[in-house]
Amino acid sequence: MASTQEKATPCCVPKTNDNINKKKKTLAVGSGAGPVEDSIPKKASMAAMIRPAETIEDPPATKTTTSKGISIMTRAQTSHPLDPLSAAEISVAVATVRAAGATPEVRDGMRFIEVVLVEPDKHVVALADAYFFPPFQPSLLPRTKRGPVIPSKLPPRRARLVVYNKRSNETSIWIVELSEVHAATRGGHHRGKLILSNVVPDVQPPMDAMEYAECEAVVKDFPPFQEAMKKRGIEDMDLVMVDTWCVGYYSKADAPSRRLAKPLIFCRTESDCPMENGYARPVEGIHVLVDMQNMVVIEFEDRKLVPLPPADPLRNYTAGETRGGVDRSDVKPLQIIQPEGPSFRINGNFIAWQKWNFRIGFTPREGLVIHSVAYIDGSRGRRPVAHRLSFVEMVVPYGDPNNPHYMKNAFDAGEDGLGKNAHSLKKGCDCLGYIKYFDAHFTNFTGGVETIENCVCLHEEDHGILWKHQDWRTGLAEVRRSRRLTVSFICTVANYEYGFFWHFYQASWSEVKLTGILSLGALQPGETRKYGTTIAPGLYAPVHQHFFVARMDMAVDCKPGEAFNQVVEVNLKVEEPGKDNVHNNAFYAEEELLRSELQAMRDCNPLTARHWIIRNTRNVNRTGQLTGFKLVPGSNCLPLAGSEAKFLRRAAFLKHNLWVTPYAPEEMYPGGEFPNQNPRVSEGLATWVKQNRSLEEADIVLWYVFGVTHVPRLEDWPVMPVEHIGFMLMPHGFFNCSPAIDVPPSATDLELKDNDIATKPIQNVMIAKL
Repeated sequence: MASTQEKATPCCVPKTNDNINKKKKTLAVGSGAGPVEDSIPKKASMAAMIRPAETIEDPPATKTTTSKGISIMTRAQTSHPLDPLSAAEISVAVATVRAAGATPEVRDGMRFIEVVLVEPDKHVVALADAYFFPPFQPSLLPRTKRGPVIPSKLPPRRARLVVYNKRSNETSIWIVELSEVHAATRGGHHRGKLILSNVVPDVQPPMDAMEYAECEAVVKDFPPFQEAMKKRGIEDMDLVMVDTWCVGYYSKADAPSRRLAKPLIFCRTESDCPMENGYARPVEGIHVLVDMQNMVVIEFEDRKLVPLPPADPLRNYTAGETRGGVDRSDVKPLQIIQPEGPSFRINGNFIAWQKWNFRIGFTPREGLVIHSVAYIDGSRGRRPVAHRLSFVEMVVPYGDPNNPHYMKNAFDAGEDGLGKNAHSLKKGCDCLGYIKYFDAHFTNFTGGVETIENCVCLHEEDHGILWKHQDWRTGLAEVRRSRRLTVSFICTVANYEYGFFWHFYQASWSEVKLTGILSLGALQPGETRKYGTTIAPGLYAPVHQHFFVARMDMAVDCKPGEAFNQVVEVNLKVEEPGKDNVHNNAFYAEEELLRSELQAMRDCNPLTARHWIIRNTRNVNRTGQLTGFKLVPGSNCLPLAGSEAKFLRRAAFLKHNLWVTPYAPEEMYPGGEFPNQNPRVSEGLATWVKQNRSLEEADIVLWYVFGVTHVPRLEDWPVMPVEHIGFMLMPHGFFNCSPAIDVPPSATDLELKDNDIATKPIQNVMIAKL
């Protein structure tokens, strides 16, 4: 992820004379005239590096301000231990592994699925944040009588590579130490050091975009397939769309000894529409099985001739005029402007906003990762909240038992990769206001480095009223507006779009937006389907569900090395009738400590307003209550499938909404690292919790599973509207709260009184069309 060039884009800001004059006088960030940070000293003196800074509001590093108003903090070293791998580091890692191949055949067969940073131990991150990178937080490390011991440098960064060998059908894991990457950037040889290499038996790694393209070409060139399409009136193979879906695991025929795919087929019409919706014409009745290792069709059957749904321009998703309709004309433009620039500060991937600070990361599998979340709380200083937040898996099971829809249960993170399918946001105005973009670097299938520009978006949003009160006696009113900082990315996996958002308010909130296009089926004339909705003649949408898994490595009020968290479940109970409830109106909150992993397998219950609190067992607020953050579920669901459903053998983690485990670095993915064609039952989270480890005082990891059940409506066609689901992490006894108002004073006052990082105004401007 790029961090050397700070790209701040005033997206959709009207060009006023003031804006134009400012551009003439100053160099715009990302204007192509060179990175802003080129003028900033790259290293501080050692004395400056170890000078303590109690809070982020007063860092020892100097600041510079870009023409867009973003404060950029200087950098003491080039790569923080949590920074995603640079393009140069990825190149060195790939070259090191390729050179280590035993024979030319092995080296030639190497295909690179994933190259990611080996995230260091938490104490290394603490050391880096304490002494090596601004804003320098020595309070992160425990104090000793002799004072801190400061090493001269941090441990070398390491890369972890998942490599698939196309010749041998083997998957291997490699660890490379990146100690002298700069040599490669100057045109020298790779200088990576191979640390580990091992073959992982009986697995298939995620599919790659290059494989998808090859699979589509192979299927379209297969003569029996061409004949089947001719029966359906299609002669032009350029109109055919082949979506490569993983086979999942249904029987021994799907074992990972072969790399398999079952494509779904769609067909465009002969149209000059540039944005034609090819998913509106599914091709039913054709069974195709492709050997992805050798890239050959190994099974083909034209089982049933189902007519293609008729062409209809109204199913396309271009502007209304191109579809024979009209666009809405009754909505006037809305412009979001920040005349003084944004209120956040950036230093590479480090973000400071209001009292929050955190780091942005990115991986090919998870996409956006949020590291080292903390809150600066007045005299109490830096208060950690979480080590690492990300979405580690998502599963989309379909509810139609008919072929081919029963096999649609994609693991979009583990089988495809959310990050590798991310958008370049420069291609659309996905955010409004002043935006800081981050690039992301990946390896492609053959080992080359590719960059998704403007992959992650950081911006502020006005979010309505935060708190308000009016005194009816005096008529005086006080109102405080809510402001949130949003970090997001959007990915496309075949027909669906997913937007992942982490919002920072005075609390934090996670949100997923689902949009895109439905995955459809074709119908015989007059036919209907019990397991879906007819949305057009000859066309229906199966019922299905979307599940997401958020992994939250928490650290509420815990310094590195401390394990002082626990999880409490809260349910609202109705008091039994009797002397304590003579009016039958009483209810109360009842807490239960989740003491072990098996006890902590929990489900949502809106009837009892169930929520969970991650508490620190050693810290209290001014009323003597243990401090904590609570997880407040949003709308949710569980799988609508029988207990013996085949997809649940790979996705046993969907059986509960909440799981809690003690931190273990190897426990990252709830269905195991390789869910593709996984023959092992309940691998991952459902197996780990059988250890039933203690949670009474631990380094807590929350796994929150949330989903939505989608019963398609006619209104969903031709495209899916944006649907929102998510959850909230909010303070519970964390701030010095006042009982007089519902919002913590230390939070609401940020904007009005003791705001060291000033909040600059956001204005909504309605521009009328005359």
